[in-house]
Amino acid sequence: MTPKILVLPGSNRSGSFNAALAAAAAVELAQQGADVTRISLADYPLPIVDENLKNQSGIPDNAMKLGRLIAAQDGVFLCCPEYNSSIPPLLKNMIDWVSLIAKDGERAVKPWAGRYVALGSASNGKFAGIRCLSHVRPVMMNVGAQVVSEQCSVGGAASAFGEDGRIIDERTQAMLTRACTSLITHCVMMNSR
Repeated sequence: MTPKILVLPGSNRSGSFNAALAAAAAVELAQQGADVTRISLADYPLPIVDENLKNQSGIPDNAMKLGRLIAAQDGVFLCCPEYNSSIPPLLKNMIDWVSLIAKDGERAVKPWAGRYVALGSASNGKFAGIRCLSHVRPVMMNVGAQVVSEQCSVGGAASAFGEDGRIIDERTQAMLTRACTSLITHCVMMNSR
């Protein structure tokens, strides 16, 4: 069974370190045999979560598109920038909108429920974005995702990626490899039940 995995960077910034990590994760996952889809949240602009807007207009179309895409996957690899030691607003807003989906037409659906999620971060700082991941993990668990233990944090990200897109430092690349292996393993086990 080939697991379907979505790779999603939580930054739209030009030259984003987390977009570079997403590219490296997509390559690693594909090399390990996953069917990988990589997207940019720039293609799914969303308003700030607003219960009044939801009650008046329903879930925004782009949130529904993301929800359908996530629900069609076995797993998701989230690449998380760190803002003020926590979750960036772009990523949190997307997670929240998708978590508000309860139905797609007449069909009940909770896109995050049962999805396996691996976390990664890339930062130019010494902490490598690790503080953000400790905040993202409980949020993802709260919306019903199963977060794997293994994760990858890339420090010194401005010079961390080679011309081939892979992580230069062997120890950090090994962290990415382990996170991808764990995500694939959990997805395969889920589908073999």
